[in-house]
Amino acid sequence: MRAEPQPLIVVVEDEQDLAEVISIHLERAGMRCQVCHRADHALKFLRSNFANLVLLDITLPDQSGFALLDEMKAADISVPVIFLTGNDQEHSKIKGLDMGGDDYITKPFSYAELMARIRAVLRRAESKTDLNVTKNAKVSDEPFDFCGATITPIRLEIAFPDHTVHKLGRKELGILSYLHENQGVVVTRKALIHSVWGIHADVRSRSLDQYVVKIRELFAEHKADLAAFRTLHGIGYILDPKPAKAK
Repeated sequence: MRAEPQPLIVVVEDEQDLAEVISIHLERAGMRCQVCHRADHALKFLRSNFANLVLLDITLPDQSGFALLDEMKAADISVPVIFLTGNDQEHSKIKGLDMGGDDYITKPFSYAELMARIRAVLRRAESKTDLNVTKNAKVSDEPFDFCGATITPIRLEIAFPDHTVHKLGRKELGILSYLHENQGVVVTRKALIHSVWGIHADVRSRSLDQYVVKIRELFAEHKADLAAFRTLHGIGYILDPKPAKAK
């Protein structure tokens, strides 16, 4: 029997003794822990590692927890956040929750309650992504047109004008969906990879190109016109069904 995966919790707390005690309780509860005593350390870790949740103090040596959350958003680091702080003022709680915090716990606190609230946030975060097939595409998305073919996410299918229907892979759906949502705009390879695989994914441009080749071959097989979908060598791609006329 496979062991259940252990969620990774990043504890951003400058009180070293408290951070150590929290770490012990997290490990006893079957979770892994990464302690960061400064905001810059936490941001550096989150830029290059996946985490399931962040326990975030508001008062840190280098900047506030609020400022760190803003930087995480700017860096497209999407991870649940529980504020864990001695600041029990109402305006601070409201600010933390309005910024997107998933919970706000004030010190002192019960460790049993802390573990229960962490598990509750982890469950909510997991259910949010149940319908995702890639980072940017869900099976619940509405059908859409791509160069004359109809994409139906809920069935992972593509229907061509010749009335044939094929199954789509998850990544192909993510690529087609992102291009469809950004019609008329140059999409760099890096932006497309980050959108479909996620910002921390270790995916090379060559892998992306292979998926694009599969899409082109599928359209060619059904003699579907892909003239509106162009590769911009060295840059990325563009889907432009109505290109601007040269003057």
